[in-house]
Amino acid sequence: MPERKTLERAARDKRQGKSASTQAGEFIREEIEHVRAGKHGVRSTKQAVAIGLSKARRAGVKLPAPKHASAAVKRKAEQDLKAAGDGQAKSRSRARAAAGALKKENARPASPQALSRQASAAASQRSAADRSAAARKAARTKGAAGRSAAAKKAARTRAANRQARHAAA
Repeated sequence: MPERKTLERAARDKRQGKSASTQAGEFIREEIEHVRAGKHGVRSTKQAVAIGLSKARRAGVKLPAPKHASAAVKRKAEQDLKAAGDGQAKSRSRARAAAGALKKENARPASPQALSRQASAAASQRSAADRSAAARKAARTKGAAGRSAAAKKAARTRAANRQARHAAA
């Protein structure tokens, strides 16, 4: 079951008119935190993302499977979306088995470096026009205060990186 905080954040994103994938991002973030905290491990970064997406769908985020997904992925997405409305809990023995299997995996796939590699790989699969359109939509839904905060943060990051380069030289 997702934490209350995560459900509230996802609901806020929905109210603000953000996309289903942005809402699902809250659940993925929670999953990454769980792995880093040692609650369980994952075999790969993709698995952590998949668990987060599954939780999002089960929590009611209307996120369909990708168009080019495999039959198994489409079936799982459909199953998760259906589970959102039926109110049925997963069987205790199955939940225990899943938790036991994840406990044996490690936390390395949730490291910042692994996430960065995964994000770069995923982005490289998309066209430049696609990425640009997503960035434009993000800027639109951010609002004036959000854009201002992002610009300030970017300026701070550039300044910190500049300092780090000069210190190393």
